[in-house]
Amino acid sequence: MTLVAVLDYGSGNLHSVTRALAVTGAEVVLTADPAAAVAADGLVVPGVGAFAACMAGLEAVDGPRIIRERLASGRRVLGICVGHQVMFGLGSEHGVETAGVGVLPGVVEGLAARRLPHMGWNTVDVPAGSALFAGVEDERFYFVHSYAARALPEAEGVAVTWAEHEGDRFVAAVEAGALASTQFHPEKSGDAGARLLRTWVAALR
Repeated sequence: MTLVAVLDYGSGNLHSVTRALAVTGAEVVLTADPAAAVAADGLVVPGVGAFAACMAGLEAVDGPRIIRERLASGRRVLGICVGHQVMFGLGSEHGVETAGVGVLPGVVEGLAARRLPHMGWNTVDVPAGSALFAGVEDERFYFVHSYAARALPEAEGVAVTWAEHEGDRFVAAVEAGALASTQFHPEKSGDAGARLLRTWVAALR
């Protein structure tokens, strides 16, 4: 059976993500053990709240090293919400800049919108040939955030899915080698989110 580890570093949405992944048929473990996180077929890094707090939690369980080590050896990682944001090089919140894991180039910053947070269902602009969004290219997903990466340099092998809130365009998801990450919450996105998670788990086999 496919083994998926959800990295336990104190984030608030760990259990909802764990339950959603269990529905895919994978064996799911919630763990802060670095060896278990490295050894699993897939690693999921959830996250809610502030960028700096999530990075502090990740560093306390050696998360950045685990993520980089897995990706360097082609072992899949899925980041969700702030777990997606911390994959970027820098987070800028309330005038405080915090270094991220840095496996994606770019800055996570505040959205330029009147209504914040951006909360609710939104469509996404999926690139042709996306593996992660196969079968759900035209669906809506559930977002809750006030910050996002609003630019990502084009690079070979990197597929970027975009979304907009009040005309402000931001990165909704990234597929880059063994890394997949989503600004939205697939575990809160109904049938479309469940299918996306099944697709990600199926690719681990």
